[in-house]
Amino acid sequence: MTAELTGLTAQDLLDGYRKGEFSPVDATRAVLARIEETEPALNAFVRVDAEGALAAAEESAGRWRRGEPRGLVDGVPVTVKDILLQRGAPTFRGSKTVRAEGSWPEDAPSVARLREHGAVFVGKTTTPEFGWKGVTDSPLSGVTRNPYDTSRTAGGSSGGSAAAVAVGAGPLSLGTDGGGSVRIPAAFCGVFGLKPTYGRVPLYPASAFGTLAHVGPMTRTAADAALLMDVISGPDPRDWSGLGPAVGGFREGIQGGVRGLRVAFSPSLGGQVAVRAPVAAAVRSAVERLAGLGAYVEETDPDFTDPVEAFHTLWFSGAARVTQRLSAAQRELLDPGLREICAQGARMSALDYLAAVDVRMELGRRMGVFHSTYDVLVTPTLPVTAFEAGVEVPRGSGLRRWTGWTPFTYPFNLTQQPAATVPVGVDGDGLPVGLQVVGARHQDGLVLRVAHALYEAGVAGLDAP
Repeated sequence: MTAELTGLTAQDLLDGYRKGEFSPVDATRAVLARIEETEPALNAFVRVDAEGALAAAEESAGRWRRGEPRGLVDGVPVTVKDILLQRGAPTFRGSKTVRAEGSWPEDAPSVARLREHGAVFVGKTTTPEFGWKGVTDSPLSGVTRNPYDTSRTAGGSSGGSAAAVAVGAGPLSLGTDGGGSVRIPAAFCGVFGLKPTYGRVPLYPASAFGTLAHVGPMTRTAADAALLMDVISGPDPRDWSGLGPAVGGFREGIQGGVRGLRVAFSPSLGGQVAVRAPVAAAVRSAVERLAGLGAYVEETDPDFTDPVEAFHTLWFSGAARVTQRLSAAQRELLDPGLREICAQGARMSALDYLAAVDVRMELGRRMGVFHSTYDVLVTPTLPVTAFEAGVEVPRGSGLRRWTGWTPFTYPFNLTQQPAATVPVGVDGDGLPVGLQVVGARHQDGLVLRVAHALYEAGVAGLDAP
C-alpha cells in the first residue's frame, strides 16, 4: 500500500479518507517510509518529524471517523521549505549562522493556515543559504539531488520541496520564489509550481529581498495547487502588503478550459535566450495542444530586454541586508558565493537601488500593456534541463551566476505577476522539461486554469521517478 498511497494526489487522499478506504495514519506512514527509502540519495530534508506527524495523523483519523474533518486538507501530509517559520521547529534557512536554541513559537501565515485546516506536517525541506540561488546546496545541509538522476541538481531554492513532492514524500509543499525559486526546481524535478501574484499568499516575517519574494504551492498537479491556494491565500494581519481575500475559490475556477483564450507564445523572448532543442520541442508541442483545445495562439514576444542588472541590484542588496548583522566569524561560515554577492550588494547606493526600481516599474508597465492584448504568456520555464549537482551554473557554460540560466523566471518577480511551471515532457536523458504560464497581476486563477487544461488533456504530468 505504501507505493500506492505515496503516488496519490492530495485530492485522491481526501477522497479515500472520506470513503474510509484508508486513513491519514496510513498515508503518513507511507510517506515516512518513502522518505526513509529516498532520503539518503536525495537529501531533501533538514528535519523529519515522524513522531509529531503520526500524532497529528492519529488526531486527523479520529476526526474523519466522526465525520468532522477540520478543514480542506485534514490529514494530508505536507512539507515546508526551511525558510518559513513553523511553530516548535527551528528555521535554519540553510545557514550555520542560525542557532537552534529558542522556543520558535510562531508559524508563518501559510503554515498557520495549513495547521488550521488539519494538515500533517512531515518535515522541513532543504534550501540554499537564505534562499539566495537557483540550486539547492548549503554549508548546513549539503547538496540536494534530482530524483530523476541523482548526479544532477534538484534546482533551487525550493529544491528540497520539489524533490520531496516528486518522489511522493507528501503531495503538498510550501516553497518560496524570489527569482524563480518555486518554478526552477519544480521544472527540474517534474512537478507543478506556482508563484502567485505578490501578496496573494501573505508572508511573515517580511523578506529582506523585499517585494520580489512570493510564497507558493508545489504539487503534482494544478488541481492540488488550486486546493492549496484555497487554504493559504487568506489575508494575515502581520503582512502589511498582503492582498484582500480572493474573489471565488481557486478549485472552482480551474474548470473553464482554454477555448477562446488569447495565448502569446514566446519561445526565446525574442531571440534573447538560447533554448536547448529538446526543451524547445517539448514546449512547442504543448503549446500546439493548447491551440488544439481552442486557444488562440500567436507566436510573439513581450516588449522588454533582459532586466538582469536591475534584478541583481535588488537581489544582491537584499542579500547584504540579510547578513548585515553577522559577525566576522559568522561571515566565514557563509556559502562563498553568497558572501561574494553580499559584498557587491553592500557597495550599492540608494540611488542604484532606486534606478533598479525604475526599471522594474517600466517592466511592469510593459507587461500590463502586453496583457491587455493577451490573456497569458507561455514560455519555457528554463532553457536547460537539470545539470550537475553541487555547482551554481552548468560547467563549461561561461556563466557567472545562477541568473544566467534562469532568464525566463526572474523578470516576473520584478513585475509581481503570477507564473506557473507545468511538466510537459523529458529530454533525451529522461530529465523533466517545464513550460511556464504567466498571467497578468491578480490572474492567478487563469494561470491555474490553463495549467489544469494541460493536465486534463494528458499533456502535463510525468511518471514518478
